[in-house]
Amino acid sequence: MQQVAVTERRNNLGPIPFEADAPFLKIVGELPRELNGTLYRNGPNPQFNSPGAHWFVGDGMLHAFHLDQGRASYRNRWIRTPKWLAEHDSGRALFGGFGRKLPDAPANLTDSGVANTNIIFHAGKLLALEEAHLPTEIEPGTLATRGYHNYQGRVAGSFTAHPKIDPTTGELVFFGYNAAGPLTSALSYGSIDASGKATRFERFEAPYASMVHDFIVTANHVLFPILPITGSMERATSGRPPYAWEPDKGAYVGVMKRKGTAKDIVWFRAEACYVFHVMNAWEDGDRIIADVMQFEEAPLFPHPDGRPTDPEKSRARHCRWTFDLAGNTDRFQQTYLDDLTGEFPRIDDRRAGLKSRHGWYACANPRLPTFGALSGVVHVDGAGRRLGHYLLPAGDTISEPVFVERSKDAAEGEGWLLAVVWRARDNRSDLAVFNATDVEAGPVALVQLGHRVPDGFHGNWVGAA
Repeated sequence: MQQVAVTERRNNLGPIPFEADAPFLKIVGELPRELNGTLYRNGPNPQFNSPGAHWFVGDGMLHAFHLDQGRASYRNRWIRTPKWLAEHDSGRALFGGFGRKLPDAPANLTDSGVANTNIIFHAGKLLALEEAHLPTEIEPGTLATRGYHNYQGRVAGSFTAHPKIDPTTGELVFFGYNAAGPLTSALSYGSIDASGKATRFERFEAPYASMVHDFIVTANHVLFPILPITGSMERATSGRPPYAWEPDKGAYVGVMKRKGTAKDIVWFRAEACYVFHVMNAWEDGDRIIADVMQFEEAPLFPHPDGRPTDPEKSRARHCRWTFDLAGNTDRFQQTYLDDLTGEFPRIDDRRAGLKSRHGWYACANPRLPTFGALSGVVHVDGAGRRLGHYLLPAGDTISEPVFVERSKDAAEGEGWLLAVVWRARDNRSDLAVFNATDVEAGPVALVQLGHRVPDGFHGNWVGAA
């Protein structure tokens, strides 16, 4: 029993086996009275252990921190996808990951969706997202699962976990990979207007089948990164990794005008790299500037023969991509802005697709032997220069930081940063609230939970109506 407890404390990846409500949480410090709303977070929390299943494919669990006039409450719920319900009724795992059914699973069971990556609010709907299936609608407050949302039948197939909402028009822009079926090279692209009506949906071919986790949107352009975590049905059916690192494929980024069509895409090239997450992008005359968190080699996925990638190269750093639309070159520039390991970049979303002066991301502590674990937060300016840097006590880890503006008309960056922190010593979690422009001062308030929130992926703030 003691060995289990020690193992759990080495990281915060394992699932928690319960759903809970905590109506009155202890607060250390003072919550800003203007923070009224809910921070929703999503991440993998498998209901049953499935040997060999990738961390990416665990059942989604939502964690909601509701803040109201200086008070805080919490609720968590599994997202009851068709997969979750079937496994719950069977009392065992039926899928092994990336759509692979276990040999003894029912023949008529086909839906492997887990809805475990992000949660957004758009056009009056709260939507849990993962990149292989349609959005799953969630009831705000109760976190009850309402089922797939297909926009009146006008959207089909995969739907990114990272759609972009235009801060000027309220339009939601999205894409999907594997659009012609599992491990295919087709992508889809579409848009949803501010009222929730699908206004566009089309498909096109990419240079090769790639895991395309995020994409880039500016005021007038959409960019599709095709980077060499490649998909292969031949590998999958022969028992080898369905997704693998193949740097010889090179890096492609397709640039399309938002009012154009897929036929207008211009493909740019660069040295092999991988990017899970984009901080922001904007137009500068005939150039497009995109700030991303770039890996030299992809983490978490092996080479096609099963060999791991190089850990020294499998760490993300803040990097700037530059595309010259008027130049006579098909190459784009990659310039690292910092050497600090980091991930989960965020901005003040009121500047999405526009030039921004503030950004934040979770970072590692280079002084600790666990270099690579995210254990701090960094505030940067529009050129990538550090404006503030806060590190947690040794062993603690931090989630994606989410920016919340002080008011709708507040200046860019004026507000708070919310992040869930795992306390390794106590094996439980806090919600940390920082002054967004003074992260170095540490949290102004901590909302303390009696249990841990497993390391997850993404979250968003939904203000009180």
